[in-house]
Amino acid sequence: MATLATVGSSSVLRFNKTEPLKTNPSSPFLGFVTSQLSGIKISCNLPVVVAPLKPISSPFTPALLPVARRICPFTGKKANKANKVSFSNHKTKKLQFVNLQYKKVWWEAGKRYVKLRLSTKALKTIEKNGLDAVAKKAGIDLRKE
Repeated sequence: MATLATVGSSSVLRFNKTEPLKTNPSSPFLGFVTSQLSGIKISCNLPVVVAPLKPISSPFTPALLPVARRICPFTGKKANKANKVSFSNHKTKKLQFVNLQYKKVWWEAGKRYVKLRLSTKALKTIEKNGLDAVAKKAGIDLRKE
């Protein structure tokens, strides 16, 4: 069934289906199309589609796997935003990433090697001050790694 309603200078044509449908009472007209030629707005009642629920006992699986960030945990260094300048002096944005390295460092208190992903600046700091002092200052617990 179609009804035509005129509001001011625009006309609205509404289509209602004869069979009973489940609709959201707060928004009776869920879908509409506006004609570009005559300016008539056409709307119709659309059914609310309810997706089947997952059982509660199903284990949680994340949509995306975690990715290692390009940041040094010891120094807090991260990527720097810079301009790439061409010969014609045209500037485009680029990122200057931190020089991160995977390194096995001897941990004297734990009497073992600890595999770390750290910047070369942090590596120099660890050689100068020691792994325990640098990890304590950065708030990193080496026992769990």
